[in-house]
Amino acid sequence: MHIYSLHLKDYRNYSELKLTFDPNINIFLGANAQGKTNIIEAVYYASLGRSHRTHTDTDLIRWDCPQALVQLGFTRLGVENGLEFQFSRDKRRRIILNEHPIRPKDLVGSLNTVLFSPEDLFLIKGAPALRRRFLDGEISQASPAYYHELAKYGKIITQRNNLLKKIREHKAGVDMLDLWDIQLVESAIKITQKRLEAVKKLNMLANLMQRRISGNLENLSITYDIHGAEGQNVTNDLNSWYNKELASHREIDILRGSTGRGPHLDDIILTVNGINLRAFGSQGQQRTGVLSLKLAELEFLRSETGEYPVLLLDDVMSELDASRRRQLLDFIRRERIQTMITATDSAYFPAERMGTYYQVEAGKITR
Repeated sequence: MHIYSLHLKDYRNYSELKLTFDPNINIFLGANAQGKTNIIEAVYYASLGRSHRTHTDTDLIRWDCPQALVQLGFTRLGVENGLEFQFSRDKRRRIILNEHPIRPKDLVGSLNTVLFSPEDLFLIKGAPALRRRFLDGEISQASPAYYHELAKYGKIITQRNNLLKKIREHKAGVDMLDLWDIQLVESAIKITQKRLEAVKKLNMLANLMQRRISGNLENLSITYDIHGAEGQNVTNDLNSWYNKELASHREIDILRGSTGRGPHLDDIILTVNGINLRAFGSQGQQRTGVLSLKLAELEFLRSETGEYPVLLLDDVMSELDASRRRQLLDFIRRERIQTMITATDSAYFPAERMGTYYQVEAGKITR
């Protein structure tokens, strides 16, 4: 999979931009706040239908313009495709795939990307929500059905929480929870089982990457942590466990007005040589762990879809030491993964020229 063209019109700080990409490595150099990350953002948006920097689409429109346009040309399994996003300040966005309008939920899986940004360095030591988002984004690109199930589960949780609040305020009966609990358990089992499968494969891949980066000194282990099941093996009968937990926590859920069991609260645990990476890992070990996770994500998506996704590296070269930068660049070149890299300094790259270089300055790009 690779992207061969990008057209931006009135997007962020670009009034008009047309780019053709190198099928291998593309390096965007320039000072901060010149528009490098806007390129990465546009490509990432095209894969998941959302920005990694804002939740509001109107933020993507150039400040003095009523609308914006993003167009990409890309190949998937050797077949050329075209994606278009039309943004407006007073209308809903439009998504067009191969000249046919599509719904947002039908976008995921069309164009696969892996993003590595400075924020990802908090993936291990940050909140569980970050790790869930990482895992869900990875699985969703490989399985659009999983993405749809996640959306369905989110609606169930919202409706159940609303009902819990009404029950707490004596505006609804407790027995009304039965219907929502049946739906919740059914959806939760599907999500949990898919996550368990993905973590099993991710664990193998990430450990391989960690050993390679650390010179066989570190073994990285990834396990899936079901919230509330500490020390219990519940995976053989999730249906029974979820039903029992929802029933026993019903009074607490009503008091809190929120659902206290389900995959929306689960986590993944990372250990290196048996030591919890989040609690006791050094900063260097944590950064190696994140890099291993990202490289494993590339391999996971290749194994699930048949080809590597496009790799987006947004200003992470300055956050990695020379050894980790070399490991990352060697992997990219060896596997011939199309990569887009932003950086402020060409000194982060080897002396020999690699790929295509672009200079970015005030919304203007030159090769």
